[in-house]
Amino acid sequence: MEEFALHSGFTFAGSSVRCMSLPMKTTSLIFTATSIFLALSAPTLAQGQVGKIRDKAYNISSQDAEMDAAITKARATLDDFLKIQANPPKGADEFKLKVMFTGGGNSEHIWVTPFQTTKTGFKGTLAGEPRYVTRLSNGQNVTFTRADITDWGYTLNGKQKGSYTVCVMFNHMPAADANRYRRDYGFEC
Repeated sequence: MEEFALHSGFTFAGSSVRCMSLPMKTTSLIFTATSIFLALSAPTLAQGQVGKIRDKAYNISSQDAEMDAAITKARATLDDFLKIQANPPKGADEFKLKVMFTGGGNSEHIWVTPFQTTKTGFKGTLAGEPRYVTRLSNGQNVTFTRADITDWGYTLNGKQKGSYTVCVMFNHMPAADANRYRRDYGFEC
């Protein structure tokens, strides 16, 4: 069985994701939408203080049709997102791309922010600690192509836009947790 970790802490397990073309022993789908904001958030709940919801692990089939559709939608709307990122409206920030990285027979999908386009694709900073592609580390500068992108997102006046793969996770977790993520991070899905 292959494992898909939806970072920060989200996990779903199964056999494959249709959008991936490389055969892999272990594949992880890393979702760091919330981790990008956690570094800047209020004190943690573990300290007994009010704060944003912490990441938790959830299991979802790797053949989840909703997740596949979310990745397809993100790829189909990537050009629209890149136009917005190139000329952001007032109140837009936190632009990020989710990118598939491979290594050692593994694959992980990790948010990259900030990022910029290049003549041959994109470059940016890894915004999450890889679990399976150990040649990478949080904060590392990375390069990638359009074909590697599996999601995108940004905030507009405090509300999340895009992040389709994260929205799918809300359908697979307890309603109370999904509602906290929506409230704490401005997700409208």
